[in-house]
Amino acid sequence: MYLSNDPLSGCPDDQISSFFGNARAKSVAMNSTVSKTDQLERRFIAFAASILNLSANLPKSPQGRHICSQILRSGTASAANYGEARGAESRADFIHKLRIVFKELNETTIWLEVIARSSMLPLDATAPVVAENRELCRVIATSIKTARATMEG
Repeated sequence: MYLSNDPLSGCPDDQISSFFGNARAKSVAMNSTVSKTDQLERRFIAFAASILNLSANLPKSPQGRHICSQILRSGTASAANYGEARGAESRADFIHKLRIVFKELNETTIWLEVIARSSMLPLDATAPVVAENRELCRVIATSIKTARATMEG
């Protein structure tokens, strides 16, 4: 499932260019030629944005603030760590960084479950985020397996 609140969709190319640089703007502007890794990076960015939106709606109680800080950290770290993995210096480094992404996604899964079970937010507010988190976990797990297989074989 791909979340529709992509923070780069609808942005004029000149805004993207000034923020990310010309190479990134060209990559975003040519949707038909965007690589799978670029598409996945955009999904991670959209996922991080959905975590920001979700966390803004958590209760301002001590419990809500605690969960908020935890899910903000783990839910947004996966995007940054995926960016780091894309710049890995070796196949082993790539696998290591993907494992970190996977760990952050797993932690986010736990916090989303805590939010759901404690009824901090309505289920309809968390369901799309939970679904995307699960899908990203599957994608990263498959990527790790593929990278390991190509390293060993």
